[in-house]
Amino acid sequence: MELYDWLLSLHVLSAFAWVAALVLYTVVIAAGWGLSVPSDVVRMFRISRVGDALIAVGMIGTIVFGIWLAIDEYEIWDGWIIAALVLWLASGAVGGQVGKVYNGARDRANALLDEGRDVPSPELSAMLRSQRGLVLLVVMILLVVALLVVMIYKPGA
Repeated sequence: MELYDWLLSLHVLSAFAWVAALVLYTVVIAAGWGLSVPSDVVRMFRISRVGDALIAVGMIGTIVFGIWLAIDEYEIWDGWIIAALVLWLASGAVGGQVGKVYNGARDRANALLDEGRDVPSPELSAMLRSQRGLVLLVVMILLVVALLVVMIYKPGA
């Protein structure tokens, strides 16, 4: 295998890690809709730690190997590469906002447990069913799908 093949393989593997994290987060968020007991919420959010590792590997890997590929095999100023960079940045920004919404619910569940209040909480339930969080998650999914489309079809290349 040549350098290009290695870089492309690592870039695609990173993209798989990123998409896997997005699927994991979506499942955790969907599972959270039916929860209101703090201990259940904390237990559910433990699995999101795997997603945290996957998203870090995925996003860092896609940008590092993607830029390396662009410099080595393409031109960094090609339209499809610029579009991919913009979509990568936008999805990272939106993902950060999704994290704030749901990490707030996780932190509130931990606070309730620290207070010894492990009973159903309407406040916690409302945080997990956040309209804003759901909209942001859908926007992030759409941005990642758009990014995948740009990377697969390379419009204008």
